[in-house]
Amino acid sequence: MSDQIKFIVDSLNKEPFRKNYNLITFDSLEPMQLLQVLSDVLAEIDPKQLVDLREEMPEQTAKRMLSLLGILKYKPSGNATDMSTFRQGLVIGSKPVIYPVLHWLLQRTNELKKRAYLARFLIKLEVPSEFLQDETVADTNKQDISAMEEEKDQLIKRVEHLKKRVETAQNYQWMLKIARQLRVEKEREEYLAQQKQEQKNQLFYAVQRLQRVQNQLKSMRQAAADAKPESLMKRLEEEIKFNLYMVTEKFPKELENKKKELHFLQKVVSEPAMGHSDLHELESKINEINTEINQLIEKKMMRNEPIEGKLSLYRQQASIISRKKEAKAEELQEAKEKLASLEREASLKRNQTREFDGTEVLKGDEFKRYVSKLRSKSTVFKKKHQIIAELKAEFGLLQRTEELLKQRHENIQQQLQTMEEKKGISGYSYTQEELERVSALKSEVDEMKGRTLDDMSEMVKKLNSLVSEKKSALASVIKELRQLRQKCQELTQECDEKKSQYDSCAAGLESNRSKLEQEVRRLREECLQEESRYHYTNCMIKNLEVQLRRATDEMKAYISSDQQEKRKAIREQYTKNIAEQENLGKKLREKQKVVRESHGPNMKQAKMWRDLQQLMECKKQCFLKQQSQTSIGQVIQEGGEDRLIL
Repeated sequence: MSDQIKFIVDSLNKEPFRKNYNLITFDSLEPMQLLQVLSDVLAEIDPKQLVDLREEMPEQTAKRMLSLLGILKYKPSGNATDMSTFRQGLVIGSKPVIYPVLHWLLQRTNELKKRAYLARFLIKLEVPSEFLQDETVADTNKQDISAMEEEKDQLIKRVEHLKKRVETAQNYQWMLKIARQLRVEKEREEYLAQQKQEQKNQLFYAVQRLQRVQNQLKSMRQAAADAKPESLMKRLEEEIKFNLYMVTEKFPKELENKKKELHFLQKVVSEPAMGHSDLHELESKINEINTEINQLIEKKMMRNEPIEGKLSLYRQQASIISRKKEAKAEELQEAKEKLASLEREASLKRNQTREFDGTEVLKGDEFKRYVSKLRSKSTVFKKKHQIIAELKAEFGLLQRTEELLKQRHENIQQQLQTMEEKKGISGYSYTQEELERVSALKSEVDEMKGRTLDDMSEMVKKLNSLVSEKKSALASVIKELRQLRQKCQELTQECDEKKSQYDSCAAGLESNRSKLEQEVRRLREECLQEESRYHYTNCMIKNLEVQLRRATDEMKAYISSDQQEKRKAIREQYTKNIAEQENLGKKLREKQKVVRESHGPNMKQAKMWRDLQQLMECKKQCFLKQQSQTSIGQVIQEGGEDRLIL
């Protein structure tokens, strides 16, 4: 079944279909979509089948497809009951019914195109009775019927001729019987092959269902292994926050933007067509508005109000955070989509590896160890990645605030320098700042020294008290832990012993089982060989018995004194046939002799007849010419008489 689906998918991805399927997407098609694919393939064979199934009734679809499949000589497997299930499966879009049809059609598309083209000229048309009342239509229909009857008679004669030729061969009845048995066995072989294919399909679907269930079980077990209330609550809170953000902030913004774009486009469409002059006016207006905006920005920068500066800083930070939030939400959405695609690819790779060698890559303890390693690495990676993201975000914010503060500081310094130069005390602020900074640093160092000494003494006291409390609390637990460690060592030793015993026993049983399987396989092969030899000898014995019976009957008929029995003998029949053929040959030779003798006079008579025809045709032409001349003379004479009268 997998090879069949692979062939179907490869053929549909090529010209002229270009479906762009893979094994998973094709297998996950709905029944209506699968029927549409079948209809498209039939439309490629016969262009009249190009129909959208959403605009057609199911009964009409089934009737149309069944009629075309009948013209193309498609034979579904099975008897009458299977034919009814085939029709039902074709109506409901069943995969076990449609997959073999697609495989059969795609294997021989060019041949079926030719058959579908010729079918319109070879199928008998059902002419209504009211049209048969017309003589031309009735005559044409009769001619077609007579031509078909003549073809039928010719075929019957040819079959009879072939039968006569075959009847002369030896062992005619036996060979005919063997041919019938061969045809029956071939039909049975096809039926069994189709049943085997259906069972393979069912097995393939069952294996796929088992894989899906196993994957669900693994995911549920992994989720149960990590299922702590705190982690589950944290995960749910994160998902709720993300979904709330998407629903309340991102999606409404996108919807509002789309509505604005739609409104703008509708407005543009509703307005009349614009010329070059209108465009120039709009461009001039846009330039004027841009200049006004630039002037307002310059005025705002010249004012340099501190409150507005603080607010602009917070606004910028808020806008940066919102942009980062949107970017992270988009990254999360892309990561989810990528995770889903990777999961699909992983399932596809697992299926491919299973098809290649029939085994998984990792199993049992190795897979568990590998998963535990991946989990530990993924948790470490997530923590590090989260720390890096937080540090990057904080670094960006701090960098932006630093830039803004530097700009403000430079502006203030420039203003202060200008004021000092005006007052004549340049450098005063710098020296004052240095003195204040030195004094502040000295006071901070003194405070830090006293604070660190106090903190260290308090920290030592707290640590001593905590150590004493933990020792008292862990004393009982340590005692229990020692006992449990001893028990664990004993149980591990016992487990290792039992495991070694089990492995040795399992290895012995496995070797015995393999030996028994080889012996059973050898005995089955011998049994099959003996059975085939037995059937062959039985067939040979029956053939020899038939030949012996025919030989004894022939001898009895040849030896017996009864004339009727002698006539039944094959020798008498052959002699009779030979005598009839010799008489027929004599008659034909006599007829040939008569034809040869009369050929010369007959050819002379045919030549005389052709000469007579030419002579009569010449006389006819002369008579017509003479008659035309006499009529012209009479007309001339009548004209002359009229002139005399005038």
